[in-house]
Amino acid sequence: MSDLDVPLRPKRKKVWVDYFIHFRWIVVIFVVLPISFTLYFLTYLGDVRSEMKSFKQRQKEHDENVKKVVKRLKQRNPEKDGLVCTARKPWIAVGMRNVDYKRARHFEVDLSAFRNILEIDKERMIAKVEPLVNMGQITRVTVPMNLALAVVAELDDLTVGGLINGYGIEGSSHIYGLFSDTVVAYEIVLADGRVVRATRDNEYSDLFYAIPWSQGTLGLLVSAEIKLIHIKEYMKLTYQPVVGNLKEVAQAYIDSFAPRDGDQDNPEKVPDFVETMLYNPTEAVCMTGKYASKEEAKKKGNVINNIGWWFKPWFYQYAQTALKRGKFVEYIPTREYYHRHTRCLYWEGKLILPFGDQFWFRFLLGWLMPPKVSLLKATQGEAIRNYYHENHVIQDMLVPLYKVGDALEWVHREMEVYPIWLCPHRIYKLPVKPQIYPEPGFELQRRQGDTQYAQMYTDIGVYYAPGPILRGEAFDGAEAVRKLENWLIENNGFQPQYAVSELSEKNFWRMFDAELYEQARKKYGAVGTFMSVYYKSKKGRKTEKEVQEAEQAHLETAYAEVDQPMD
Repeated sequence: MSDLDVPLRPKRKKVWVDYFIHFRWIVVIFVVLPISFTLYFLTYLGDVRSEMKSFKQRQKEHDENVKKVVKRLKQRNPEKDGLVCTARKPWIAVGMRNVDYKRARHFEVDLSAFRNILEIDKERMIAKVEPLVNMGQITRVTVPMNLALAVVAELDDLTVGGLINGYGIEGSSHIYGLFSDTVVAYEIVLADGRVVRATRDNEYSDLFYAIPWSQGTLGLLVSAEIKLIHIKEYMKLTYQPVVGNLKEVAQAYIDSFAPRDGDQDNPEKVPDFVETMLYNPTEAVCMTGKYASKEEAKKKGNVINNIGWWFKPWFYQYAQTALKRGKFVEYIPTREYYHRHTRCLYWEGKLILPFGDQFWFRFLLGWLMPPKVSLLKATQGEAIRNYYHENHVIQDMLVPLYKVGDALEWVHREMEVYPIWLCPHRIYKLPVKPQIYPEPGFELQRRQGDTQYAQMYTDIGVYYAPGPILRGEAFDGAEAVRKLENWLIENNGFQPQYAVSELSEKNFWRMFDAELYEQARKKYGAVGTFMSVYYKSKKGRKTEKEVQEAEQAHLETAYAEVDQPMD
């Protein structure tokens, strides 16, 4: 069997959940979509109401809300109350992993009021925002000013807090790094009620570097100051079809944004935005974007494509037409480009609504799209949730750029999921070692895409039903994820924890570095107040007994280290 041959699998016996999934579109159309649209509209009205207030008034309300959080934290009795969690319902989170830790004993702190843009500072080029501000909200405010966050995650519903405490990426991450790399300062409420401002060079610099990927287990994030950049009105997007084997596709993708001469910081050679979509093992489309002025976009002969209209083709399908049309260039309004994957949730919309991409549906009901992920989760029971975990894949693999070809071959062999999304991002060499970090000595190798200060990685987005499932064959989703995680550990890769994880605690800390994170937990009193990041990400229900044992184990470890005699 060659490296790309897929294993023969027995036929899978259908169960009752299969039929429910097949007709789930009925629930989506008549329940999820109308409620989603209503919630989107009400949220929009709330955002408009907030924007009518002065920045000074918003800051005043923010300070009052922070005092409420501090007061609530101080009401907690460590001997009687559980570990601290936000009061947000488990199904509201956009991520796919089970938020089962909230089913056990816990102490809730309500952060629902923290959804305001507090300041747009054009001199410092900083946006100060609260954690529940989402990407749609902030682009609606900044883009008319020809400003934007340096990294704008594609889906409207993704929040600042989730992108910082978890994981956030966009097509500009090959320049600016992950979303958390663009943060200038965090405002954090610590376990003891202290409110601190952490930056990369103040007394809380260790906390600053430990916050990303911590899943809110070091303190409660109540605001963040994030880097802004100047932008233009349009994105000049080039669609380049690629045909070849997976290694050849991977190299074409690398060449689309990483000059072979190593001149990675030259804006003349490096596009502003990059992404590639693989539609099968031999065909892909590489897309590169450059900001363009409205004067340039409206020149005679240039094509403007307003992809934001509800009746327009889904973006991933439109991009696929390059395989027949050949290379082409067009101009897309910048905000519409930022949120190009929102309406169809990348390509997950095809599974949710099999006919949702048809013109009649787009024209008649496309304005209702997308369904809120939180409502999709709220309308699925335990059986459906488990079904998706076993028969569906939503994973991101962060791998060194030079290993993209190997990773694509592995995904094809083990999962056969298409389309696949490729998006490059930097991992910076920092003065400390946070949870994710570049390979030791990467700067000596001088590989394509790397610089002296950052190693280029790539997000391989694997989202869809695996090929065996689509063919009616047996597929063990949990085992496939375990193999994926082992492959990442062996190849210096990382798995964002919004997804379902099968990692044991030992393997979790083989993938991620624990030292800085654990030091920060003990130094800032998080042990015994907030659960550990592994415990929070762990798959499965958390029982009352497990909560108590986890608390006690962390407390004993912390006290043991504190009590050690100094040399």
